[in-house]
Parts: sequence; structure tokens; C-alpha cells
Amino acid sequence: MLPEWFNSWNRDNPAKNLFGPAVLVGVAGGAVLVAALLVAFGQPLATKSMQTGPRGTGMVVSKFVTDIETADPTIADYYTEAPYVPEEGAELAKDIYENVQVLGEVTTDNFNRLMLAMTQWVAPEQGCGYCHAGADEGNYAADDAYTKVVARRMIQMTQNINEYWAGHVNANAEVGVTCYTCHRGQNVPSEIWFKIDPVNEAMSGWSANQNRVTVQSQYTSLPSDALEAYLLNGEQIGVHNLEAHVAESPADEGVRTWQQTERTFSLMNYVANSLGVNCTFCHNTRAFYDGAQVTPQWSTETLGIQMVLELNNDYLVPLASEYPENRLGPVHGDAPKAACKTCHKGYQQPMQGMNVISDWPELATTGAPVYE
Repeated sequence: MLPEWFNSWNRDNPAKNLFGPAVLVGVAGGAVLVAALLVAFGQPLATKSMQTGPRGTGMVVSKFVTDIETADPTIADYYTEAPYVPEEGAELAKDIYENVQVLGEVTTDNFNRLMLAMTQWVAPEQGCGYCHAGADEGNYAADDAYTKVVARRMIQMTQNINEYWAGHVNANAEVGVTCYTCHRGQNVPSEIWFKIDPVNEAMSGWSANQNRVTVQSQYTSLPSDALEAYLLNGEQIGVHNLEAHVAESPADEGVRTWQQTERTFSLMNYVANSLGVNCTFCHNTRAFYDGAQVTPQWSTETLGIQMVLELNNDYLVPLASEYPENRLGPVHGDAPKAACKTCHKGYQQPMQGMNVISDWPELATTGAPVYE
């Protein structure tokens, strides 16, 4: 690596060997170069921490800066358009079009504007024909396509979320939800779920619910029926007694079993992965079970769990009879259901906190839209 004259000089002058000093100079020079590069371009593995609880308790969520500053790739494809402020006497959709069961009080201009947006949000490739089977012949009134029946109910669900669950979706600022929050340009949203238990039919008892890696258990050996238990059946979330050798029986009312505890761990693991956070986002991990030491995010998440319960039971599950077989669950033939990740997609806030409802007052309320 070194020039021949340098090697020859060192062989002829062993008492004056320059290899050692040369190595030291090289190392020092390299260190200076690395330091200069870090100053000029920044630390590639730098992190930022978000304080979630009282200082000194270690309640922080740390992430690489590159992850924080990398935009959700689906944001770029979000279609939006400012509303048309209605003029007095403007024609309403219910007076012009047939079979308008929702959005009838919206002006025709804003009705068509919203229909165009829904097409971009849900079926950008298929176009109007995805929900309107007779679109090519100009027939938009018929309910021949199941997708139209489902879309109508999904509009009502979206309005309900924005109006009655603002404590969750607008906890930090006005954000709201639209069809795109879940669909992201796809006919069927990602991160929907179906019932899959039992997952191990070769064994009976509790092993039939866990010890097999599934999507619902987030690829762990934790129970696979946590979403079903807590986000569909509304079972109470809880863990076993914190004291040892307690004189109680699982048959007693209110007693938490180890199975319920593991199911709770499964749900909490799912929630953390859905939001891209860790336990300290909601809890003081030195006192998981002390409700006085939770963070504000805990109440927001608690509302979210109650919201998803309502969405699944009041809106999504009842649509099972409308879906074709290929849209139903592979094991139980159940309707697709929602959970935290259906909206969040791994981010603390869906679409990284973008205000998606500001241009869509028609979806912000179950009543007449308010235009500013």
C-alpha cells in the first residue's frame, strides 16, 4: 500500500521507523474527517424523543430522525378539493338525482365533487362503475352493485366518526377522517381482520387460540383472538391479580385469568405496532396498573377502542349479507372488520396528522354540512 521508497527507507533505518507515527496520523486524520462529515451532514442514526409522561420517569418514545422525517408515502396520492359555498336556492342532490338516501341535502355541485373524490379515494382504476353498475349507460340510481350499498353505509359511518368521536380523531387538532383514511386508493383497506380461531385444531383448550404465529397476534405466540374479544365482543381488558397466592378462583366474578392476561398483552402489542410507539406512549411502565400514572394518550386510545367496538358492531358486521363470498372471512365467512391499524397504518396519527376533513364538511356531520 505504501510507496517502495518508504518501505526501503524503513528497512535501511530501523531505528527511525515511521510506520507507527504514520498510522497515528492516519487515524487522527480519519477521526477529523468523520467529525467534519457529521457536522456537515448530520448524524445518520440520530434520534428524537417525545416526552409522554413526567420527566425523570423514562416515559419517552424514541425514533430515528430519518423515520420521523420520512413522509407517509400514501399522503402524496391524497385527493382533495375545496368545497363550493352554496348559493341561496342552489339545487340539492335529492331533488335532482334518484335514490339518494344519504347526502340528499348537499348541493349538486358538492355532491358530484364528493362522488369524484370517493372514486379517487377508493377505486381510482375502476372509476364510477365500481359502485354504479349502470354507469356506462348513465344509470346511477340502481343498487345493483353491492359496493354501492356498502359505500352508502360507509359514508354514514364516516359522518358518525367525525361527529361523535371527535375526542379520539381530533384529540390534538382538527384532523377528521375520510374514506381515504382507511382505503388509501384501494378497493379494500389494508389491515382489516377476520375471525380465525381456533388456530390449532389439533389441540384442545387454550392452545387452540395461541402458539401459532398469525397476523392478529402480530406474528407472536400470543393469543390470536384478542381483536375478536376486545374490539368485537367488548370483553373487559384486564390482567391477573398482582398479589401471589390469592385465595380466588377463575370461576369467581371479576377474577382475571392468565389467559385473559395474555390476551391483553396481545391487544397491547397490536396497539403499539399499529401506532408505531412503545408502552410508555400510554403507560408508566413502572406502574402499568396505576390509572393515576397514565398519559393523556391513554384516554385517547381508550376512546379509540370504544369507537372501533361501535364501528364493528353497528356498521361493519351487519354488512355481511351484502358481501359476495370472496369478500368474507376464509374461516368463518364473517364480514371484514376494522381495528387501530386499519386507519393508523403504523403511524401515531393517520396520515401523520394531516387535516383531511377541512375540505369535506359533507363528511363532518350527520346533519346538514356547514360551509364557511
